[in-house]
Amino acid sequence: MAEIRVPELAESITEGTIAKWLKQVGESVEKGEFIVELETDKVNVEVISEEAGVIQELLAAEGDTVEVGQIIAVVGEGSGAAAPTATAAPEAKVEEAPKAEAASAASKTTEQTSTDRTIASPAARKLAREKGIDLAAVSPVDPMGRVRAQDVAAHGTASTAPIAAQAAKPAASAPVQDGRETREKMTRRRQTIAKRLLEVRQSTAMLTTFNEIDMSAVMELRSRKKDEFYDKNDVRLGFMSFFTKAVVAALKKYPYVNSEIDGDEIILKHYYDVGIAVSTEGGLVVPIVRDADRKNFAEIESTIGELAVKARDNKLTIADMSGGSFTITNGGVFGSLFSTPILNGTQVGILGMHTIQKRPVAVGDKVEIRPMMYIALSYDHRVIDGKDSVGFLKMVKELIENPEDLLLGS
Repeated sequence: MAEIRVPELAESITEGTIAKWLKQVGESVEKGEFIVELETDKVNVEVISEEAGVIQELLAAEGDTVEVGQIIAVVGEGSGAAAPTATAAPEAKVEEAPKAEAASAASKTTEQTSTDRTIASPAARKLAREKGIDLAAVSPVDPMGRVRAQDVAAHGTASTAPIAAQAAKPAASAPVQDGRETREKMTRRRQTIAKRLLEVRQSTAMLTTFNEIDMSAVMELRSRKKDEFYDKNDVRLGFMSFFTKAVVAALKKYPYVNSEIDGDEIILKHYYDVGIAVSTEGGLVVPIVRDADRKNFAEIESTIGELAVKARDNKLTIADMSGGSFTITNGGVFGSLFSTPILNGTQVGILGMHTIQKRPVAVGDKVEIRPMMYIALSYDHRVIDGKDSVGFLKMVKELIENPEDLLLGS
């Protein structure tokens, strides 16, 4: 027998949620094969089996919270765990048993058979055994009829509560659907995102300043160079490499934008690990482009592309998202024209990009239609003053509007 435990996840992560079982009871598993996907505050982690064999038991259901080191499955030899059956008593004792005991045993056997036919999660079966509840008597919330742990818990409470109270108060953890509303529990990642965003708003003096960029020059350069760039580097030339390079240059000129507060001290960072916000089904994640100042355009585009694919496939690791000195978020991919991004963790600055929109602008003494983009810098006013914030955005604007300077300096 081999016990599958929740592995060490990261220094700051002590628990996770069972996102998906990749193997079920009775299925064979090879050594090193993934058997379960865990959702943590930051990333999804796939857990492997250290032994080859057959899944004998799953000790947690999808959606359950589990702690590091907790046993969540058992792998052994054979064809899987058989359903528990009533054990026959020795013949002599059967003859001596009163008829009442025989009737009771028959009743228990019938009850066990009924329970075995019920579709239920491992956690629900475990809880039912502990509470002595017949699973067949439990009313599941799941429309497919699967009994989960919260259904068993609710049944146990309902059996001892007044009927009026049962009707008035449904199980707190069960999703409620009445045709007009649906109540669902936040995923672990969404809870973490909500908590951290609230902490940022409460613990920083956040302000946002804006500017706008004429994207004509960078769009023309990109159109002119994109085929040559792709043939040479096997990666497409996008806007993110231009903005990443412009941000790095601006951070070097305005170093306090590349810092964080630690108590009564300011930590100035002499490295440029730029976070690129990526939207996934599970929420926003921010993988890091390490040492962006040392990478050329092709290396930045390639790194961003790889991280984006890993994010969408839930393959990001803790290392992919740890650290970071500044963040860029692009709401423009969703059509956002104007927004105020929220600071990321302990960072004191974040740049928001937006959609490119043709607008009439004054060019000299004439009005022309130009592709324009609003940009926003949210910053912690405890560290960054208005002069630096405006100067930072102005420098990003000037570099994007003169992209040849970025290419020459790369």
